[in-house]
Amino acid sequence: MARPFRGESTQKVDGKGRVSIPASFRRVLAAGDPNCGDGDPAEMVIVYGDHRRKFLECYTIEAIAEVEARIAKMPRGSSARRYMEKMFTGLVWETSVDGTGRLVLPKKLRDKIGIGPDTDAFFIASGDRFQIWHPETYEAEEEGYEEEIDALLPEGEDPLVLLYDGPEAV
Repeated sequence: MARPFRGESTQKVDGKGRVSIPASFRRVLAAGDPNCGDGDPAEMVIVYGDHRRKFLECYTIEAIAEVEARIAKMPRGSSARRYMEKMFTGLVWETSVDGTGRLVLPKKLRDKIGIGPDTDAFFIASGDRFQIWHPETYEAEEEGYEEEIDALLPEGEDPLVLLYDGPEAV
């Protein structure tokens, strides 16, 4: 994996659907686009997916190519492959970062996650990709997720124990 995305940020969406991408995210997008020269706009792919997705998932060109390569190894004609092809090559929007570091989100994508003009968008890193959420939706999802984590990780336990893969810690 190339350089990962890290961090979170809340950004205002303007009346035209433009939102600033956090600067650290822009650097990763540029590094993950083999055709991006110095000062060129980085290209990216936004997976908006089906009705189950409450967020937009943003991939570098290299990261989405890795996903597509894994899909290509699945049995041709299988239901799983058809679903993955639809999700990661059909229900997507290819775009680039503009010269001022912004992303113009089409109305269809803004409507899908419930953000409109003059509202906030919440960005959160997720390894080789990042997600864009409506802040309230993200908070609600995280509340439910906390219960799962509590069951997985007892109170006071160091989260690094989850990285164990055998007798030695990573």
